[in-house]
Amino acid sequence: MNMNNDYNDIYELCKSHMHSYVLAEMVDGTKVDGIVTGLDNEYVYIAVPIGNGEPTHDHHHDKDHRFGYGFGYGYPGYGYPGYGPGYGPGYGRPPRRFNRLVLPLAALTALSVLPWY
Repeated sequence: MNMNNDYNDIYELCKSHMHSYVLAEMVDGTKVDGIVTGLDNEYVYIAVPIGNGEPTHDHHHDKDHRFGYGFGYGYPGYGYPGYGPGYGPGYGRPPRRFNRLVLPLAALTALSVLPWY
């Protein structure tokens, strides 16, 4: 694929900031912060934090806890506590903290590295 100079500059910028926390600015003025997780010839893949550090409810996660995970298995009174799906309270699938965002490279105008704090 033959990329023009501006497109190639954005591609190289994304490539150099792979796995960095960045602020991406789009042609329409939209700004998105997140971690660059992937890149190909057409798109940049960014993990965008959910909320302000507060975990959101993941429907699959809630469903797992509803069906008796962590109560053991076997006959009542003879089971092994803590065994079974989920292995007790606090285990299982953690809540999601990031959503995946796919942005076309052609829509990006700038990419800036942000501090982690």
